Amino acid sequence: MSLKDEWDHLDSETRTWLLENPGCLVVPRTMSAKISKEAHEDIEHDPHGQVVLSRADHDFIREKAEAAGTIRVPATDYQFFDTAAVPVIRTEISGKHAAESPDEAQQDQSI
Repeated sequence: MSLKDEWDHLDSETRTWLLENPGCLVVPRTMSAKISKEAHEDIEHDPHGQVVLSRADHDFIREKAEAAGTIRVPATDYQFFDTAAVPVIRTEISGKHAAESPDEAQQDQSI
């Protein structure tokens, strides 16, 4: 089964989900079931009932997502779509053993 061949048979909700999740390697069972129901060809599933997308399927979804404006990724950069930026949380150490940062010490000397 090629996702490209089945694209026109998928409902808009399924297509939208695929466009919003272009980096997905394995389609969740609920979406896999919808794709299997709407497809005209037999679709291979893993032991968990999920569709594993091929490289051609990934490229097809990426092209569709870029054309739809869902994503904009330069061809030379790699991006992980399922990861979020890790926030940097600074905690202040309090008490008599707390040391000043070099920036704070420099500011105190200039005053």
